[in-house]
Amino acid sequence: MADVIGVGGVFLHCADPDATKSWYARVLGMVPNDYGGFDFGHRESAKQFPEGARTIFAPFAADSEYFKPSTLPFMLNLMVDDLDGMLARAKAEGVEELQPRENLEYGQFGWILDHDGRKIELWQPPS
Repeated sequence: MADVIGVGGVFLHCADPDATKSWYARVLGMVPNDYGGFDFGHRESAKQFPEGARTIFAPFAADSEYFKPSTLPFMLNLMVDDLDGMLARAKAEGVEELQPRENLEYGQFGWILDHDGRKIELWQPPS
C-alpha cells in the first residue's frame, strides 16, 4: 500500500531568499545545509519527546485568526529544546514576541514573525 510517511520539506517563496536564510541563521541559530536550506534530524526531537515526536499537517479555515498578525496563508511551527532561550535570542536580535507564551499539557509555545512577516510558532515539547 502507498502511504504518506512524513513531511519531506517546507519550501517558501521569499522576496530575498538570502536575507531570509540569514535571518533564520542569525535569529534562531539554524545552520544552513549545502542545498540552500536547513535540515532537521529527527534524532534530537525523538530524544526530547519520545512518545510524540511528529510533524503536524493541519488545514485551517480560511477565516482563521490563528496566523494573525501575519497576512501570509501559512505559518511554521518549529520545535525547540529551550523556548525561553530561543525567545531571548530572538529578542537580542530585535524580534519581539507577538503574544503571551502558553504552557499546555503538550508543551510550551511562543510566537514571533520572521523576516518576511510569516508567523513562527516555537514549540518546546514537554520533557
